Amino acid sequence: MSEPTQHIASLRKSYERAELNEEASHADPLQQFDQWIKEAIAAEVPEPNAMTVATVAANGRPSTRVVLIKGYDERGIVWYTNYESRKGQELAANPFAALQFHWVELERVVRIEGRVEKVSAEESDEYFHSRPLDSRIGAWASPQSQVISGRSVLVANAAKYGAKFLLQPPRPPHWGGYRLKPDNWQFWQGRKSRLHDRLRYTQVEAGWLRERLAP
Repeated sequence: MSEPTQHIASLRKSYERAELNEEASHADPLQQFDQWIKEAIAAEVPEPNAMTVATVAANGRPSTRVVLIKGYDERGIVWYTNYESRKGQELAANPFAALQFHWVELERVVRIEGRVEKVSAEESDEYFHSRPLDSRIGAWASPQSQVISGRSVLVANAAKYGAKFLLQPPRPPHWGGYRLKPDNWQFWQGRKSRLHDRLRYTQVEAGWLRERLAP
């Protein structure tokens, strides 16, 4: 084993910041998520709104990427992207995904699974027009996930669409929002001696079944 690999294998951390128990947690996972993400924002952890999105292609191969959550309510978790990207193509073939938030400083992880659908055109329009101008132009300029010859392609595209649309670029037809409707949540709180707290919420006919899982 090489020296760098040995160093990685020896890394250790004791998780001792907080606990998560059935008595103190919410019966509704959305309320628990709301509490935790607000605590992450208040703690000023780096990019508390960043989440990993995992999708699976038609051939069964999974892929992940980091995106930013843009909204959440009883209908689900929302983010925006290029519908023609790899994740867009994979969601078109298999409309299920998994999300993960990792707030390292708080020693917390949230995992969410469910079915994904596009948000309405009205919702996508409203969010698109709230974005900074350069981000709106960027949605036109980047053929996301496609092979390009160099960064100059993006720069040239941005200049082209900037000149075409000036200060009022419309939302591209290939760009918009997705909403994941959760049917499974997991909340993980790091604990000492690797005896972590882990609560799972599974959607059942009567609401949500909350269970403790071994770490």
